[in-house]
Amino acid sequence: MAENFTLFDWSIFIGYFLLLAITGWYFSLKKITNTEDYFLGGNNMPVWLVAISVLATAQSAATFLGGPDQGYRSDLSYLATNIGAIIAALFVAHFLIPKFYRYKVTTVYELLEVRFGELAKKQAGVMYLIGRIFASGARLYMAAIAVSMILFSDIAAEHVILSISILAVIGLAYSLMGGIRAIIYSDAIQCAVYVSAAIAVVYYLLTDIPASLGDIYQALNVPVDGSPSKFTLFNFNVDFSSTGTFTVWASLTGFVLLNIASFGMDQDMTQRVLTCKSAKESAKAMLLSMVFVIPVVLIFITIGLLLYIFYQRPDLMGLSQTAEVVQNFDGEKITIFMYYVLNQMPAGLRGLVTVGIVAAALSTLNSGLNSMSSVIIQDLYRPWLSSRNIKKNEQHFVNAGRFGMFLAASALGSMAILSFYWQRYTDMPLLAFALSVMVFSYSGLLGVYFNALFTERGNTISVFLALITGFTVTLLFQPYVQDILHISWFKFDLAFPYQLCIASTISFFVCYIGKPKKLEHTRESFQQ
Repeated sequence: MAENFTLFDWSIFIGYFLLLAITGWYFSLKKITNTEDYFLGGNNMPVWLVAISVLATAQSAATFLGGPDQGYRSDLSYLATNIGAIIAALFVAHFLIPKFYRYKVTTVYELLEVRFGELAKKQAGVMYLIGRIFASGARLYMAAIAVSMILFSDIAAEHVILSISILAVIGLAYSLMGGIRAIIYSDAIQCAVYVSAAIAVVYYLLTDIPASLGDIYQALNVPVDGSPSKFTLFNFNVDFSSTGTFTVWASLTGFVLLNIASFGMDQDMTQRVLTCKSAKESAKAMLLSMVFVIPVVLIFITIGLLLYIFYQRPDLMGLSQTAEVVQNFDGEKITIFMYYVLNQMPAGLRGLVTVGIVAAALSTLNSGLNSMSSVIIQDLYRPWLSSRNIKKNEQHFVNAGRFGMFLAASALGSMAILSFYWQRYTDMPLLAFALSVMVFSYSGLLGVYFNALFTERGNTISVFLALITGFTVTLLFQPYVQDILHISWFKFDLAFPYQLCIASTISFFVCYIGKPKKLEHTRESFQQ
Protein backbone atom coordinates (compact mmCIF):
# COMPACT_ATOMS: atom_id res chain seq x y z
CA MET A 1 0.00 0.00 0.00
CA ALA A 2 3.07 2.22 -0.14
CA GLU A 3 2.04 3.27 -3.62
CA ASN A 4 -1.11 4.76 -2.05
CA PHE A 5 0.91 6.92 0.29
CA THR A 6 0.38 10.55 -0.59
CA LEU A 7 2.98 13.29 -0.22
CA PHE A 8 1.26 14.21 3.05
CA ASP A 9 1.59 10.60 4.29
CA TRP A 10 5.30 10.56 3.51
CA SER A 11 5.76 13.99 5.07
CA ILE A 12 4.31 12.70 8.34
CA PHE A 13 6.42 9.56 8.12
CA ILE A 14 9.67 11.41 7.39
CA GLY A 15 8.89 14.15 9.90
CA TYR A 16 8.44 11.58 12.65
CA PHE A 17 11.84 10.01 12.00
CA LEU A 18 13.46 13.44 11.87
CA LEU A 19 11.94 14.13 15.29
CA LEU A 20 13.43 10.89 16.60
CA ALA A 21 16.84 11.74 15.12
CA ILE A 22 16.90 15.24 16.61
CA THR A 23 15.72 14.22 20.08
CA GLY A 24 18.02 11.18 20.06
CA TRP A 25 20.97 13.42 19.25
CA TYR A 26 19.97 15.89 21.95
CA PHE A 27 19.76 13.29 24.71
CA SER A 28 23.11 11.80 23.73
CA LEU A 29 24.87 15.12 24.44
CA LYS A 30 24.93 14.48 28.20
CA LYS A 31 27.99 12.43 29.07
CA ILE A 32 27.15 9.37 31.14
CA THR A 33 29.95 8.09 33.37
CA ASN A 34 28.26 5.56 35.68
CA THR A 35 25.61 2.87 35.61
CA GLU A 36 23.36 4.79 37.99
CA ASP A 37 22.94 7.41 35.29
CA TYR A 38 22.71 4.91 32.44
CA PHE A 39 20.22 2.53 34.04
CA LEU A 40 18.45 4.78 36.60
CA GLY A 41 18.76 8.28 35.13
CA GLY A 42 20.58 9.49 38.24
CA ASN A 43 17.33 9.01 40.21
CA ASN A 44 16.11 12.49 39.29
CA MET A 45 13.43 11.95 36.64
CA PRO A 46 10.17 13.95 37.04
CA VAL A 47 7.17 12.07 38.42
CA TRP A 48 4.80 13.00 35.56
CA LEU A 49 7.33 11.97 32.93
CA VAL A 50 7.97 8.60 34.59
CA ALA A 51 4.20 8.02 34.79
CA ILE A 52 3.90 8.56 31.03
CA SER A 53 6.87 6.24 30.46
CA VAL A 54 5.20 3.51 32.53
CA LEU A 55 2.06 3.98 30.45
CA ALA A 56 3.99 3.82 27.18
CA THR A 57 5.93 0.75 28.32
CA ALA A 58 2.68 -1.06 29.12
CA GLN A 59 1.30 -0.28 25.66
CA SER A 60 2.59 -1.78 22.42
CA ALA A 61 1.69 -2.20 18.78
CA ALA A 62 -0.43 -5.14 19.98
CA THR A 63 -2.49 -2.68 22.05
CA PHE A 64 -2.66 -0.17 19.20
CA LEU A 65 -4.00 -2.78 16.77
CA GLY A 66 -5.70 -5.17 19.19
CA GLY A 67 -7.38 -2.69 21.54
CA PRO A 68 -10.04 -1.76 18.97
CA ASP A 69 -10.88 -5.46 18.60
CA GLN A 70 -12.12 -5.50 22.18
CA GLY A 71 -14.59 -2.71 21.44
CA TYR A 72 -15.61 -4.23 18.10
CA ARG A 73 -16.25 -7.74 19.40
CA SER A 74 -17.20 -7.10 23.01
CA ASP A 75 -17.75 -4.15 25.35
CA LEU A 76 -15.99 -1.93 27.89
CA SER A 77 -15.34 -4.73 30.40
CA TYR A 78 -11.62 -4.69 29.61
CA LEU A 79 -11.46 -1.30 31.35
CA ALA A 80 -12.60 -2.95 34.59
CA THR A 81 -9.30 -4.83 34.75
CA ASN A 82 -7.82 -1.53 35.88
CA ILE A 83 -9.41 -2.25 39.27
CA GLY A 84 -6.84 -5.01 39.60
CA ALA A 85 -4.12 -2.70 38.29
CA ILE A 86 -4.89 -0.04 40.92
CA ILE A 87 -4.89 -2.61 43.74
CA ALA A 88 -1.60 -3.98 42.41
CA ALA A 89 -0.04 -0.51 42.18
CA LEU A 90 -0.97 0.16 45.81
CA PHE A 91 0.54 -3.19 46.85
CA VAL A 92 3.80 -2.55 44.99
CA ALA A 93 3.98 1.02 46.33
CA HIS A 94 3.61 -0.21 49.92
CA PHE A 95 5.56 -3.48 49.99
CA LEU A 96 8.16 -3.38 47.21
CA ILE A 97 9.14 0.14 46.19
CA PRO A 98 10.37 1.15 49.69
CA LYS A 99 12.63 -1.91 49.73
CA PHE A 100 13.98 -1.16 46.26
CA TYR A 101 15.08 2.25 47.50
CA ARG A 102 16.25 1.04 50.88
CA TYR A 103 18.67 -1.45 49.34
CA LYS A 104 19.54 0.90 46.44
CA VAL A 105 18.90 -1.72 43.78
CA THR A 106 19.44 -1.17 40.06
CA THR A 107 17.36 -4.20 39.09
CA VAL A 108 14.38 -5.61 40.96
CA TYR A 109 16.06 -9.00 41.24
CA GLU A 110 18.77 -7.61 43.51
CA LEU A 111 16.09 -7.66 46.20
CA LEU A 112 16.08 -11.46 46.01
CA GLU A 113 19.82 -11.45 46.64
CA VAL A 114 19.17 -9.72 49.96
CA ARG A 115 16.69 -12.42 50.98
CA PHE A 116 17.96 -15.62 49.37
CA GLY A 117 21.49 -15.00 48.11
CA GLU A 118 23.21 -14.04 44.86
CA LEU A 119 22.23 -17.20 42.99
CA ALA A 120 18.52 -16.41 43.43
CA LYS A 121 19.09 -13.01 41.83
CA LYS A 122 20.75 -14.62 38.83
CA GLN A 123 18.03 -17.25 38.49
CA ALA A 124 15.25 -14.65 38.48
CA GLY A 125 17.23 -12.45 36.10
CA VAL A 126 17.68 -15.29 33.62
CA MET A 127 13.98 -16.16 33.85
CA TYR A 128 13.15 -12.53 33.08
CA LEU A 129 15.54 -12.42 30.11
CA ILE A 130 14.09 -15.58 28.58
CA GLY A 131 10.54 -14.32 28.96
CA ARG A 132 11.38 -10.85 27.66
CA ILE A 133 13.13 -12.19 24.55
CA PHE A 134 10.02 -14.18 23.62
CA ALA A 135 7.46 -11.54 24.63
CA SER A 136 9.13 -8.42 23.22
CA GLY A 137 10.38 -10.29 20.17
CA ALA A 138 6.83 -11.40 19.37
CA ARG A 139 5.54 -7.86 19.76
CA LEU A 140 8.28 -6.61 17.47
CA TYR A 141 7.15 -9.20 14.92
CA MET A 142 3.52 -8.06 15.16
CA ALA A 143 4.50 -4.44 14.61
CA ALA A 144 6.73 -5.39 11.69
CA ILE A 145 3.90 -7.33 10.05
CA ALA A 146 1.68 -4.25 10.24
CA VAL A 147 4.40 -1.96 8.89
CA SER A 148 5.13 -4.36 6.01
CA MET A 149 1.43 -4.54 5.09
CA ILE A 150 1.12 -0.77 4.94
CA LEU A 151 4.46 0.17 3.40
CA PHE A 152 5.05 -2.75 1.02
CA SER A 153 1.50 -4.04 0.46
CA ASP A 154 2.58 -7.57 1.32
CA ILE A 155 4.10 -9.71 4.06
CA ALA A 156 6.87 -11.25 1.98
CA ALA A 157 9.77 -12.54 4.05
CA GLU A 158 12.23 -9.92 2.83
CA HIS A 159 9.84 -7.05 3.60
CA VAL A 160 8.93 -8.33 7.07
CA ILE A 161 12.59 -8.88 7.94
CA LEU A 162 13.39 -5.40 6.62
CA SER A 163 10.61 -3.94 8.78
CA ILE A 164 11.94 -5.85 11.82
CA SER A 165 15.44 -4.55 11.13
CA ILE A 166 14.27 -0.97 10.71
CA LEU A 167 12.37 -1.00 14.00
CA ALA A 168 15.21 -2.69 15.90
CA VAL A 169 17.91 -0.39 14.53
CA ILE A 170 15.87 2.77 15.21
CA GLY A 171 15.07 1.63 18.73
CA LEU A 172 18.71 0.79 19.45
CA ALA A 173 20.13 3.94 17.86
CA TYR A 174 17.79 6.21 19.80
CA SER A 175 18.50 4.81 23.24
CA LEU A 176 22.07 3.47 22.97
CA MET A 177 23.95 6.56 24.11
CA GLY A 178 21.46 8.33 26.37
CA GLY A 179 20.41 5.30 28.42
CA ILE A 180 17.19 5.25 30.42
CA ARG A 181 16.90 9.05 30.47
CA ALA A 182 16.66 9.16 26.67
CA ILE A 183 14.22 6.25 26.71
CA ILE A 184 11.87 7.91 29.21
CA TYR A 185 11.75 11.10 27.14
CA SER A 186 11.34 8.97 24.03
CA ASP A 187 8.42 7.17 25.68
CA ALA A 188 6.68 10.51 26.22
CA ILE A 189 7.15 11.40 22.55
CA GLN A 190 5.98 7.98 21.34
CA CYS A 191 2.96 8.10 23.65
CA ALA A 192 1.96 11.52 22.35
CA VAL A 193 2.32 10.28 18.76
CA TYR A 194 0.26 7.11 19.01
CA VAL A 195 -2.44 8.65 21.22
CA SER A 196 -2.72 11.55 18.76
CA ALA A 197 -3.05 9.05 15.91
CA ALA A 198 -5.81 7.22 17.78
CA ILE A 199 -7.69 10.44 18.53
CA ALA A 200 -7.44 11.40 14.84
CA VAL A 201 -8.96 8.05 13.87
CA VAL A 202 -11.84 8.51 16.34
CA TYR A 203 -12.52 11.99 14.96
CA TYR A 204 -12.43 10.79 11.34
CA LEU A 205 -14.78 7.86 12.05
CA LEU A 206 -17.25 10.17 13.79
CA THR A 207 -17.28 12.44 10.73
CA ASP A 208 -17.45 9.50 8.31
CA ILE A 209 -20.42 7.81 9.99
CA PRO A 210 -23.57 9.62 8.72
CA ALA A 211 -25.48 9.21 11.98
CA SER A 212 -25.97 11.43 14.99
CA LEU A 213 -24.18 10.78 18.27
CA GLY A 214 -27.58 9.88 19.75
CA ASP A 215 -28.17 7.21 17.10
CA ILE A 216 -24.65 5.84 17.55
CA TYR A 217 -25.12 5.69 21.32
CA GLN A 218 -28.46 3.89 20.96
CA ALA A 219 -27.02 1.37 18.49
CA LEU A 220 -24.16 0.55 20.86
CA ASN A 221 -26.36 0.45 23.94
CA VAL A 222 -28.96 -1.84 22.34
CA PRO A 223 -27.23 -4.03 19.69
CA VAL A 224 -29.59 -5.38 17.03
CA ASP A 225 -28.47 -8.97 17.62
CA GLY A 226 -29.83 -8.86 21.18
CA SER A 227 -26.43 -9.05 22.83
CA PRO A 228 -25.72 -7.02 25.99
CA SER A 229 -24.94 -3.33 25.76
CA LYS A 230 -21.50 -2.56 24.39
CA PHE A 231 -21.20 0.00 27.17
CA THR A 232 -21.15 -2.79 29.77
CA LEU A 233 -18.28 -1.99 32.13
CA PHE A 234 -18.65 -4.56 34.91
CA ASN A 235 -19.19 -8.17 33.90
CA PHE A 236 -20.32 -10.15 36.96
CA ASN A 237 -20.71 -13.48 35.16
CA VAL A 238 -19.16 -16.42 37.03
CA ASP A 239 -17.20 -17.83 34.12
CA PHE A 240 -13.76 -19.38 34.59
CA SER A 241 -13.25 -20.19 30.90
CA SER A 242 -11.39 -18.00 28.41
CA THR A 243 -14.67 -16.19 27.64
CA GLY A 244 -14.63 -14.92 31.24
CA THR A 245 -11.20 -13.32 31.04
CA PHE A 246 -12.48 -9.80 31.70
CA THR A 247 -15.05 -10.43 34.43
CA VAL A 248 -14.96 -8.51 37.70
CA TRP A 249 -13.86 -11.69 39.49
CA ALA A 250 -10.88 -12.08 37.19
CA SER A 251 -10.04 -8.40 37.72
CA LEU A 252 -10.02 -8.86 41.50
CA THR A 253 -7.87 -12.01 41.42
CA GLY A 254 -5.66 -12.86 38.47
CA PHE A 255 -5.34 -9.31 37.18
CA VAL A 256 -4.20 -8.15 40.61
CA LEU A 257 -1.42 -10.75 40.53
CA LEU A 258 -0.61 -10.00 36.91
CA ASN A 259 -0.12 -6.32 37.65
CA ILE A 260 1.81 -6.91 40.88
CA ALA A 261 4.26 -8.94 38.81
CA SER A 262 4.29 -6.41 35.99
CA PHE A 263 4.77 -3.34 38.21
CA GLY A 264 7.06 -4.83 40.84
CA MET A 265 8.81 -7.91 39.47
CA ASP A 266 9.32 -7.17 35.78
CA GLN A 267 12.46 -5.08 35.25
CA ASP A 268 11.00 -3.76 32.00
CA MET A 269 8.30 -1.86 33.89
CA THR A 270 9.76 -1.35 37.34
CA GLN A 271 13.00 0.21 36.09
CA ARG A 272 11.05 3.31 35.10
CA VAL A 273 9.73 4.08 38.58
CA LEU A 274 13.18 3.47 40.09
CA THR A 275 14.43 6.55 38.24
CA CYS A 276 12.49 8.84 40.60
CA LYS A 277 14.22 10.63 43.48
CA SER A 278 12.56 8.70 46.28
CA ALA A 279 10.23 5.83 47.07
CA LYS A 280 7.43 8.34 47.65
CA GLU A 281 7.83 9.91 44.20
CA SER A 282 8.19 6.46 42.66
CA ALA A 283 4.85 5.40 44.16
CA LYS A 284 3.23 8.62 42.92
CA ALA A 285 4.49 7.95 39.39
CA MET A 286 3.09 4.45 39.39
CA LEU A 287 -0.33 5.53 40.65
CA LEU A 288 -0.40 8.49 38.25
CA SER A 289 0.21 6.10 35.37
CA MET A 290 -3.02 4.35 36.41
CA VAL A 291 -4.85 7.65 36.00
CA PHE A 292 -3.38 8.07 32.52
CA VAL A 293 -4.00 4.54 31.27
CA ILE A 294 -7.80 4.53 31.60
CA PRO A 295 -8.56 7.31 29.07
CA VAL A 296 -5.88 6.02 26.70
CA VAL A 297 -7.30 2.49 26.65
CA LEU A 298 -10.80 3.95 26.31
CA ILE A 299 -9.73 5.78 23.15
CA PHE A 300 -8.60 2.54 21.52
CA ILE A 301 -11.76 0.72 22.58
CA THR A 302 -13.81 3.60 21.17
CA ILE A 303 -12.20 3.02 17.77
CA GLY A 304 -13.54 -0.54 17.95
CA LEU A 305 -17.02 0.63 18.95
CA LEU A 306 -17.13 2.99 15.98
CA LEU A 307 -15.84 0.28 13.66
CA TYR A 308 -18.72 -1.88 14.88
CA ILE A 309 -21.10 0.83 13.63
CA PHE A 310 -19.08 1.21 10.42
CA TYR A 311 -19.14 -2.48 9.52
CA GLN A 312 -22.13 -3.98 11.37
CA ARG A 313 -24.80 -1.27 11.16
CA PRO A 314 -25.40 -0.61 7.45
CA ASP A 315 -28.64 1.19 8.32
CA LEU A 316 -26.66 3.88 10.12
CA MET A 317 -24.14 4.00 7.28
CA GLY A 318 -26.84 4.56 4.66
CA LEU A 319 -26.30 1.10 3.13
CA SER A 320 -28.78 -1.63 2.29
CA GLN A 321 -26.75 -4.52 3.68
CA THR A 322 -23.68 -5.31 5.75
CA ALA A 323 -20.45 -5.29 3.77
CA GLU A 324 -18.40 -8.50 3.84
CA VAL A 325 -15.47 -8.24 6.26
CA VAL A 326 -12.69 -10.76 5.65
CA GLN A 327 -10.02 -10.18 8.28
CA ASN A 328 -7.26 -11.84 6.32
CA PHE A 329 -4.23 -10.54 4.43
CA ASP A 330 -2.09 -12.97 2.41
CA GLY A 331 -3.07 -15.75 4.79
CA GLU A 332 -2.30 -13.63 7.87
CA LYS A 333 -5.20 -13.06 10.25
CA ILE A 334 -5.52 -9.34 10.96
CA THR A 335 -7.41 -7.26 13.50
CA ILE A 336 -10.46 -5.23 12.55
CA PHE A 337 -8.48 -2.00 12.87
CA MET A 338 -5.77 -3.29 10.55
CA TYR A 339 -8.50 -4.33 8.10
CA TYR A 340 -9.85 -0.79 8.21
CA VAL A 341 -6.37 0.73 7.74
CA LEU A 342 -5.71 -1.45 4.69
CA ASN A 343 -9.11 -1.10 3.04
CA GLN A 344 -10.91 2.09 4.05
CA MET A 345 -8.52 4.49 5.70
CA PRO A 346 -8.06 7.63 3.61
CA ALA A 347 -4.73 8.95 2.39
CA GLY A 348 -3.18 11.34 4.89
CA LEU A 349 -4.56 9.56 7.92
CA ARG A 350 -2.80 6.38 6.85
CA GLY A 351 0.61 7.98 7.32
CA LEU A 352 -0.29 9.13 10.82
CA VAL A 353 -1.57 5.67 11.79
CA THR A 354 1.59 4.04 10.40
CA VAL A 355 3.64 6.39 12.54
CA GLY A 356 1.39 5.52 15.49
CA ILE A 357 2.08 1.80 15.05
CA VAL A 358 5.81 2.44 14.86
CA ALA A 359 5.67 4.71 17.92
CA ALA A 360 3.78 2.10 19.96
CA ALA A 361 6.29 -0.55 18.92
CA LEU A 362 9.32 1.62 19.73
CA SER A 363 7.97 2.62 23.16
CA THR A 364 7.94 -1.05 24.14
CA LEU A 365 11.13 -2.00 22.29
CA ASN A 366 13.26 0.77 23.81
CA SER A 367 12.11 -0.17 27.29
CA GLY A 368 13.05 -3.79 26.77
CA LEU A 369 16.51 -3.00 25.45
CA ASN A 370 17.64 -0.99 28.46
CA SER A 371 15.98 -3.20 31.07
CA MET A 372 17.44 -6.36 29.55
CA SER A 373 20.86 -4.75 29.45
CA SER A 374 20.57 -3.71 33.11
CA VAL A 375 19.91 -7.33 34.11
CA ILE A 376 22.73 -8.65 31.91
CA ILE A 377 25.25 -6.20 33.34
CA GLN A 378 24.16 -5.69 36.95
CA ASP A 379 22.87 -9.17 37.78
CA LEU A 380 25.14 -11.35 35.65
CA TYR A 381 28.25 -9.63 34.27
CA ARG A 382 29.25 -7.48 37.26
CA PRO A 383 28.94 -10.38 39.76
CA TRP A 384 30.90 -12.59 37.34
CA LEU A 385 33.79 -10.11 37.34
CA SER A 386 33.58 -9.74 41.10
CA SER A 387 33.76 -13.51 41.62
CA ARG A 388 37.05 -13.49 39.72
CA ASN A 389 38.32 -10.44 41.61
CA ILE A 390 38.46 -8.42 38.38
CA LYS A 391 38.03 -4.71 39.05
CA LYS A 392 36.66 -2.33 36.41
CA ASN A 393 35.75 1.35 36.59
CA GLU A 394 32.22 2.65 36.10
CA GLN A 395 32.84 3.79 32.53
CA HIS A 396 33.59 0.17 31.64
CA PHE A 397 30.17 -0.89 32.89
CA VAL A 398 28.47 1.96 31.01
CA ASN A 399 30.12 0.75 27.81
CA ALA A 400 29.19 -2.81 28.73
CA GLY A 401 25.61 -1.61 29.18
CA ARG A 402 25.60 -0.27 25.64
CA PHE A 403 26.95 -3.55 24.34
CA GLY A 404 24.26 -5.30 26.38
CA MET A 405 21.64 -3.24 24.57
CA PHE A 406 23.14 -4.33 21.25
CA LEU A 407 22.88 -7.97 22.36
CA ALA A 408 19.29 -7.39 23.48
CA ALA A 409 18.34 -5.78 20.15
CA SER A 410 19.93 -8.70 18.26
CA ALA A 411 18.05 -11.23 20.41
CA LEU A 412 14.69 -9.48 19.99
CA GLY A 413 15.20 -9.09 16.24
CA SER A 414 16.12 -12.76 15.92
CA MET A 415 13.07 -13.78 17.93
CA ALA A 416 10.85 -11.63 15.70
CA ILE A 417 12.26 -13.29 12.58
CA LEU A 418 11.83 -16.73 14.15
CA SER A 419 8.20 -15.85 14.89
CA PHE A 420 7.65 -15.02 11.22
CA TYR A 421 8.96 -18.34 9.91
CA TRP A 422 7.52 -20.47 12.70
CA GLN A 423 4.09 -18.94 12.15
CA ARG A 424 4.12 -20.10 8.55
CA TYR A 425 5.78 -23.48 8.64
CA THR A 426 4.40 -25.17 11.74
CA ASP A 427 1.08 -25.63 13.48
CA MET A 428 2.64 -25.13 16.91
CA PRO A 429 1.51 -21.68 18.12
CA LEU A 430 4.89 -20.15 18.92
CA LEU A 431 3.44 -16.66 18.65
CA ALA A 432 0.73 -17.41 21.21
CA PHE A 433 3.40 -18.85 23.49
CA ALA A 434 5.69 -15.87 22.97
CA LEU A 435 2.99 -13.32 23.71
CA SER A 436 2.02 -15.03 26.97
CA VAL A 437 5.45 -16.19 28.11
CA MET A 438 5.88 -13.32 30.60
CA VAL A 439 2.74 -14.57 32.35
CA PHE A 440 4.46 -17.96 32.59
CA SER A 441 7.48 -16.26 34.17
CA TYR A 442 5.31 -14.18 36.50
CA SER A 443 3.84 -17.29 38.15
CA GLY A 444 7.20 -18.32 39.58
CA LEU A 445 8.30 -14.79 40.39
CA LEU A 446 5.10 -14.15 42.36
CA GLY A 447 5.63 -17.28 44.44
CA VAL A 448 9.24 -16.35 45.17
CA TYR A 449 8.62 -12.68 46.01
CA PHE A 450 5.65 -13.46 48.26
CA ASN A 451 7.90 -15.82 50.22
CA ALA A 452 10.55 -13.11 50.43
CA LEU A 453 8.05 -10.55 51.70
CA PHE A 454 5.83 -12.54 54.04
CA THR A 455 7.69 -15.65 55.25
CA GLU A 456 11.05 -16.72 56.65
CA ARG A 457 11.24 -19.68 54.28
CA GLY A 458 13.03 -20.39 51.02
CA ASN A 459 16.57 -20.83 49.71
CA THR A 460 18.33 -20.72 46.35
CA ILE A 461 17.30 -24.29 45.49
CA SER A 462 13.62 -23.78 46.32
CA VAL A 463 13.69 -20.44 44.46
CA PHE A 464 14.93 -22.20 41.34
CA LEU A 465 12.34 -24.97 41.69
CA ALA A 466 9.58 -22.40 42.28
CA LEU A 467 10.50 -20.47 39.11
CA ILE A 468 10.49 -23.67 37.04
CA THR A 469 7.28 -24.91 38.67
CA GLY A 470 5.40 -21.68 38.00
CA PHE A 471 6.45 -21.73 34.36
CA THR A 472 5.64 -25.41 33.90
CA VAL A 473 2.23 -25.34 35.62
CA THR A 474 1.13 -22.36 33.52
CA LEU A 475 2.39 -24.09 30.38
CA LEU A 476 0.33 -27.18 31.19
CA PHE A 477 -2.82 -25.05 31.21
CA GLN A 478 -2.34 -24.12 27.53
CA PRO A 479 -4.72 -25.88 25.09
CA TYR A 480 -1.94 -26.68 22.61
CA VAL A 481 0.08 -28.43 25.34
CA GLN A 482 -2.99 -30.37 26.47
CA ASP A 483 -3.52 -31.49 22.87
CA ILE A 484 0.08 -32.70 22.67
CA LEU A 485 -0.24 -34.67 25.93
CA HIS A 486 -3.39 -36.51 24.71
CA ILE A 487 -4.72 -37.01 28.26
CA SER A 488 -8.50 -37.12 27.98
CA TRP A 489 -9.27 -35.95 31.53
CA PHE A 490 -6.66 -33.20 31.36
CA LYS A 491 -8.43 -30.98 28.84
CA PHE A 492 -10.18 -27.89 30.06
CA ASP A 493 -10.53 -24.22 29.23
CA LEU A 494 -9.34 -21.92 32.01
CA ALA A 495 -8.95 -18.15 31.64
CA PHE A 496 -5.36 -16.99 32.09
CA PRO A 497 -6.06 -14.87 35.24
CA TYR A 498 -7.07 -18.06 37.05
CA GLN A 499 -4.15 -19.95 35.54
CA LEU A 500 -1.90 -17.34 37.14
CA CYS A 501 -3.65 -17.69 40.51
CA ILE A 502 -3.18 -21.47 40.60
CA ALA A 503 0.37 -21.52 39.23
CA SER A 504 1.65 -18.76 41.54
CA THR A 505 0.05 -20.49 44.58
CA ILE A 506 1.77 -23.77 43.75
CA SER A 507 5.02 -21.89 43.14
CA PHE A 508 4.68 -20.19 46.51
CA PHE A 509 4.46 -23.51 48.36
CA VAL A 510 7.36 -24.98 46.38
CA CYS A 511 9.54 -22.04 47.42
CA TYR A 512 8.23 -22.25 50.99
CA ILE A 513 9.45 -25.85 51.33
CA GLY A 514 13.06 -24.68 51.20
CA LYS A 515 14.83 -24.44 54.53
CA PRO A 516 16.17 -20.89 54.91
CA LYS A 517 19.87 -20.20 55.06
CA LYS A 518 21.19 -17.50 57.36
CA LEU A 519 22.06 -14.40 55.36
CA GLU A 520 23.46 -11.01 56.23
CA HIS A 521 19.93 -9.57 56.31
CA THR A 522 17.38 -11.32 58.50
CA ARG A 523 13.69 -11.43 57.63
CA GLU A 524 13.01 -8.90 60.37
CA SER A 525 15.45 -6.37 58.91
CA PHE A 526 14.18 -7.11 55.40
CA GLN A 527 10.60 -6.31 56.42
CA GLN A 528 11.43 -3.00 58.09
